[in-house]
Amino acid sequence: MSAPGATPAPCIGIIANPVSARDIRRIIANAGNLQITDRVSIVMRVMSAAGAMGVKKVLMMPDNGGIRAMLTRNLKREHEMHHAFPELEFLDMEPTTTVNDTFTAARLMRAAGVRAIVVLGGDGTHRAVVRECADIPIAGLSTGTNNAFPEMRESTITGIAVGLYASGQLSDAQALMPNKLLEVSINEGERRDIALVDAVISTDRFIGARAVWKTESLTAAYLTFAEPQAIGLSAIGGLLQPVGRRDPGGLAIQLSEDPATRKLQLLAPIAPGMVRPVGIAHWETMPAGQPFTVALDAGVVALDGERELTFDTGDRVQITLRENAFPTVDVARCMQLAASEGLFRLMTHPA
Repeated sequence: MSAPGATPAPCIGIIANPVSARDIRRIIANAGNLQITDRVSIVMRVMSAAGAMGVKKVLMMPDNGGIRAMLTRNLKREHEMHHAFPELEFLDMEPTTTVNDTFTAARLMRAAGVRAIVVLGGDGTHRAVVRECADIPIAGLSTGTNNAFPEMRESTITGIAVGLYASGQLSDAQALMPNKLLEVSINEGERRDIALVDAVISTDRFIGARAVWKTESLTAAYLTFAEPQAIGLSAIGGLLQPVGRRDPGGLAIQLSEDPATRKLQLLAPIAPGMVRPVGIAHWETMPAGQPFTVALDAGVVALDGERELTFDTGDRVQITLRENAFPTVDVARCMQLAASEGLFRLMTHPA
């Protein structure tokens, strides 16, 4: 699944969200957030590791939050000490500190022919990248509030795996993993969007605070996968009926706080430090390609934890699970194969 017009020298993209993990859920749950110095350190480790595997160039999204300035200073110091790093080039775009930065950066990286994109952020940042370029493999690093989609992993290992793939040492078939997503359609496609993990229906239509954390306003949750160790709204499904990333289908859950309609209450960690009871009325497997129609007359669809699409009485909202929708770099498999094939061995010759 190589990008059209791929550059001759191995090139990857890095999109680092400078403001991920700073929404209201972190404030009310007494959760910390990643500082700029931490984000820069992660990027430095990714670059160093990818460079060791043969990546020659990195394209990166610029920002106004301090990542670009600090990273430039750190790389200058590393070069003065003769430490090898890939060439870094910031994209020619004016940052706005909104999700539009991610959309623009993803499009520019796709046009430049990057082999893969490393994403620093939560579920929402990864969703934004996939929405713009679903044919470019991504590798996620958890730096957000909801981190159900990106795996918790040392960035050095992610950099190695991405470098092995980008440099051609591992093929698409060896390095990449297909992923599911949810396609949300209002009025037969009049408005469309996607979710990588969860699409949740809420009666609370006020979008001022985009993050969703009040369970009493939720009426349904549709999930691509649901892992018991997850934080966020997908944890409801993960503790009710787990569904793996690679398992076929997803999970549809009807929620209710009405004792007359709910079958049970489930304790779920819906945000860092927030374990809340959630009323469950019904749940069922969500087969791929089968549209599920939202029963609520008017409300909002929250995509991967953030309110995005409002709908009114008379609107027809449908949610469909799509399989094999976009590729990610399978870091664990890359490392296993590379070790088995001896790609890390440096051959020496006796004198």
